[in-house]
Order: sequence, then structure tokens, then C-alpha cells
Amino acid sequence: MQYLGIIPARYASQRFPGKPLIEIRGVSMIRRVFEQALKTDILRHVVVATDDERIYNHVKEFGDVVITSSEHPSGTDRCFEAARKMSKRWEISDTDVIVNIQGDEPFIQPQQIDHLCNCFHEPSTQIATLIKKIDDTEFVNDPNIVKVVTDQQKQALYFSRSPIPYNRNVTMQSGQQSVDYYKHIGMYAYRYGVLRDITQLPPSSLELAESLEQLRWIENGFAIKTIITATESLSIDTPEDLNYFD
Repeated sequence: MQYLGIIPARYASQRFPGKPLIEIRGVSMIRRVFEQALKTDILRHVVVATDDERIYNHVKEFGDVVITSSEHPSGTDRCFEAARKMSKRWEISDTDVIVNIQGDEPFIQPQQIDHLCNCFHEPSTQIATLIKKIDDTEFVNDPNIVKVVTDQQKQALYFSRSPIPYNRNVTMQSGQQSVDYYKHIGMYAYRYGVLRDITQLPPSSLELAESLEQLRWIENGFAIKTIITATESLSIDTPEDLNYFD
């Protein structure tokens, strides 16, 4: 079994067009992500998947890159096209693991990628993702923070922008919690055969309601294994986020 990292990188971001090419301390963001991914102990290959010639030409200067369609609705779809195009060179089998690495986290921790891949030591694992305990109660009610509940084996039961589980007997305003809340860290890994299958699924009702593609997979019976991480790298969503690196 081999582990392959794919970094989706779009140019046309609504909030920050061209952000993969912006420089942070003299190095482009996409190059920083790529080089962090290379530090993992487990990835056999790393490739950038982009729909833009400017990003393609830049990445060619330091690493592997493949052109993908500009019509993909998500990074998951872009990952599958890239993996499919690279499958002959990499000899990918259905049980091999594709890691979808966020292209806007320039200081992603390589250990997080390794921990995610370790989930696939269990042959039954189809999809895996990271979660982190929420320590600040004000984030529980933030719809931009995706919450997740799991079963005792750490399989995801549901993802939501609403506070889950609902804490019926304790108000969040009191600052008390009788349960732990977890946020979703948006990095995924999938077996190649599973990645192919989930990209063929039509949008589901829960996915459309919450605007969360992983609900489509759960609705169709795919299991998502979660692993708790204590760290979280900063993502660059707007030009203002660059101020953190001054």
C-alpha cells in the first residue's frame, strides 16, 4: 500500500484571487505547502493539482504538478482527476491512499499527515479526517466552525455548522460543558477506489442543507474515520490573514 499526497490549488478564489502564488517571507504559499508535505515520513509522492497555467508553471520550477479541469466543485473532485491522470505513472491500486492536502495552509504540520495516514493500517478504513477539541465555548456556536460527533470507535456520525451535540441541560452562555465538542480540520485521506466512488455520487439533501460535501458520503453509507489532533495550522483565506506572518 502506498500513500500519495495531492494539493489542490485554484487561482480563482472569491475572497483571495491568486492566493497560491502570494509570497510569505519570500516563498510562495503553494511552495511552502508542497515542501511541508515532503517532510512527512509516509508519503511516496506529492503533486499539485491546478486549473491555472500560472500556478502550473510556477510549481514546475520546484515540484510535480498536473493540470485539472476548472469545472470541479470541490477539492475532492480535483484530487480524483489528478490521481486518475497520475495512476499509470504511480501504478495506483484501489487500496492505495490519496491524501487531500489543503493548499492554503503554508505551515501545515507533517506529523498531521502521518497521523491521518496511520488510520489506514486498519484495512476497513475508507476515508479519514482530522478533528480537534474545541476549548473556547464561543466557537461552538460559530457556523464557520464545522462540528463533528463520533461513535466510540471514532467513526464520524455527523458533521454540522450547528452546535452538536445539543447540550440540553447546560447553556453555552454559562461557560459550562457536560460534553466535549470537536471541530473538523479539513484534511482528508481516501482509498483510491473510494475516492473514485464518492466523486460519482449526486449531491445529497443534507449536503445541500449544510453545504458540507462529507455529508453526501455519510448519507451514501461511506464510513469516515476521525483522529484527534492537538495542533492546527493557520489557513490563508483573505489578504488580511497575511498579517499573522509579518
